[in-house]
Amino acid sequence: MTHSITGTTTAPVTSALAPLVRKTRPHETLVTAWTMLTETTQQVTVRWPHDHGFYTEDGRYSPLLLTEGLRQSLALLTHQVHGIPLGHRLGWERMRLTIDPAALTPRSTPAADTLTLLVTHSRTTRRRMGSVHLTSHIQALRLGTPIADADVHYTTHPPALYDRLRGPYADANRATLRALPPTAPIAPHQVGRHNPHNVVLSPTPSPTTWQLRVDPSHRILFDHPHDHVPGMLLLEAAAQAAKATLPHPVDTTGIDTRFIRYVELDRPCLLTAEPSPPDTTGHQNIHIHATQNNNPVFTTTITTTPHPH
Repeated sequence: MTHSITGTTTAPVTSALAPLVRKTRPHETLVTAWTMLTETTQQVTVRWPHDHGFYTEDGRYSPLLLTEGLRQSLALLTHQVHGIPLGHRLGWERMRLTIDPAALTPRSTPAADTLTLLVTHSRTTRRRMGSVHLTSHIQALRLGTPIADADVHYTTHPPALYDRLRGPYADANRATLRALPPTAPIAPHQVGRHNPHNVVLSPTPSPTTWQLRVDPSHRILFDHPHDHVPGMLLLEAAAQAAKATLPHPVDTTGIDTRFIRYVELDRPCLLTAEPSPPDTTGHQNIHIHATQNNNPVFTTTITTTPHPH
């Protein structure tokens, strides 16, 4: 496909985009089109489904729907713009996101639930062994109005290097077969859910510590076999831990995560929450620390705002 810096090129239909955004089920593809604006900035069109079995609840969007749209967009642009082969493995190192809570309410028309993402890569560093380190800034707009922004630092590795880094865990099918059986979920209402299948935390003796609940049969979080716990599951777990920490319903309006180590499927992972006092506007930060084998694997600060009545 020929690309135009003047902004006239768009992507093919959703079914053709699915493999480029790392989805095996086309109907879960959120990206519908993309356009080159400059040599460093692209415009990506993302649709938000009005009702979704995982990313909507009680008539509200989850901010993780935005994160999934970002993930798909960066995967697409990594291949289509930066020339990184599909076989390379992508991994996030840092993700910071803020979103206007008003944007979490679905609108009445499909056009109002179509987002424009302006994606700018400020740094692309290619290493001698074939790995590429990228830094991106994303601004999300709905009907021309900014509703969110994000920064993502991520890396791609060629298959041979990734397999060497992962060692005995490199094979996704074998790693999935070694996954621990899913543990019992905490009560769904504690994390703003109705369906226990969508709960990703299990109780421990401590009221502020949970075990990560990993269920490889969950078709949204595990669209295909993984050799480690997907980053989207870790972000969802942090958001649920923040909700379980507070005595009143809240929306997640900010996420600041550092991914330190791969989280393995065959060992328990524990998340501990430490809330900070709310500010005068009702916003409150919850600091989440996750460990596996007593080693830190990721840290997240979740910013919450009271759920509208």
